[in-house]
Amino acid sequence: MFDRLEELAAEYAALERDLADPAVHADPDRARALGRRYGELGPIVHAYREWQRVSADEAAAHELAGEDASFAAEAEQLGQRRAELSRRLQELLVPGDVNDGRDVILEVKAGEGGEESALFAGDLLRMYLRYAERHGLKTEILDSTMTGLGGYKDATVAIKSGRGGGAWSQLKYEGGVHRVQRVPVTESQGRIHTSAAGVLVMPEAGPVEVTIDPSDVRVDVFRSSGPGGQSVNTTDSAVRITHLPTGIVVSCQNEKSQLQNKEQAMRILRARLLAQAQEQADAQAAAERRSQVAAVDRSQRVRTYNFPENRISDHRVGYKAYNLDQVLDGDLDAVIEALEAADRAERIAGSAERVS
Repeated sequence: MFDRLEELAAEYAALERDLADPAVHADPDRARALGRRYGELGPIVHAYREWQRVSADEAAAHELAGEDASFAAEAEQLGQRRAELSRRLQELLVPGDVNDGRDVILEVKAGEGGEESALFAGDLLRMYLRYAERHGLKTEILDSTMTGLGGYKDATVAIKSGRGGGAWSQLKYEGGVHRVQRVPVTESQGRIHTSAAGVLVMPEAGPVEVTIDPSDVRVDVFRSSGPGGQSVNTTDSAVRITHLPTGIVVSCQNEKSQLQNKEQAMRILRARLLAQAQEQADAQAAAERRSQVAAVDRSQRVRTYNFPENRISDHRVGYKAYNLDQVLDGDLDAVIEALEAADRAERIAGSAERVS
């Protein structure tokens, strides 16, 4: 383990030197890749440096304890701290998700339940926007289709990573079918209805990572629909891109210009192609670990939002809390931490099995 830590510490030092070189930042894609790797190695190297310091202090305390027994207690405390850091380093060295440092493309789509489902999709969208705001993540609505009552038939938002880590590492567990139980605004008899909305989370891919041959896409333009100014609804500014080899179709109509909508659609298409490639690779690698929380079956109901009881339940890890109002206001931390803990425990168990 310690040979590996020395290698990572040397790599971290080299990255630190590279990122301090102004010439590196002349190539934004390279600088972004180096910065992502630097961020990944930071927690490991910092923990290793602390382990080295504590180990040296412990050795010194043991030496002094041979001459003065009063140092024995300090040596014992330092030994406990060194053991804690050793366990932490073992956890950090477990292979993680290669996409954790990436930005995210998140889609919310109304499902079963008609207008109530669209209103719930709007609640989920606002929940993610508020979560991003709480964590210093930048958001950009790429496309959306609103309904008459203010709900969303669908919405696509780009979420950029912040100082607290990659957006993917924080939101990758959100994919799946989210179910709501409440009395809809359209219900006159006060009966509780159950409806659902789907959430799709994809790591965003850059142009260098996913290259799209122009001959592989068909671009159609059409007139935007829904609320908007005259330049939105009276010109053919909306864009529909069809990726011919895969059949993936992406539409964007939020921006005023055709060029802007085409750029947004290409961003979404790249993310979908990257997600598809990774899903295919996972399916082909039969020996590869398939996490129950990281690789969500889209047909599975992953979470329930029960309004009468103010209850939030995540069915994948048995999480339950009675602060639904706070969760919908963006306070998702406890839910995500429970999912992270389950994923981390499974990764550690898988790593131990491979070692044995």
